[in-house]
Amino acid sequence: QSQQEETSGKNEGVAAKPRTMVRVSVLADALKTMSNAEKRGKRQVMIRPSSKVVVKFLQVMQKHGYIGEFEIVDDRRAGKIVVELNGRLNKCGVISPRFDIGHDDIEKWIERLLPSRLFGVIVLTTSAGIMDHEEARRKKVGGKVREGPTTLVVQMGRVANLCSGN
Repeated sequence: QSQQEETSGKNEGVAAKPRTMVRVSVLADALKTMSNAEKRGKRQVMIRPSSKVVVKFLQVMQKHGYIGEFEIVDDRRAGKIVVELNGRLNKCGVISPRFDIGHDDIEKWIERLLPSRLFGVIVLTTSAGIMDHEEARRKKVGGKVREGPTTLVVQMGRVANLCSGN
């Protein structure tokens, strides 16, 4: 009887393993992290994990003045990125599922996603790389749409909407 008590007692005191969430989109998580930090008035935010797509996306946002400098930290794992926020980011997100956009359809997406023609950027992922909607129009390439801040960012197959507050 003592053996039965020992074996049955082993499982009773052990807590079940918590289920971990699976990362669906590293870019979506990064944009949401930046948006939340901006809403709380933070001056810096750490994004993890790092990826090439996130870095390219941040470069486009930096080019348009939505964020300040950013630094890639190699922790010998997935990497981290420290981003300086400048208060110009209102809304940032990812459009899911991704939509294919021809270069002649970009105007329609601008009307649909951006609050005004004067500000906002759509970032596209194209065969020619990750770029904003103006550059895609100049190069006559389409892509995928993804949503980000008041500036809309469209990535070929994805649209990100980036918003500016000013």
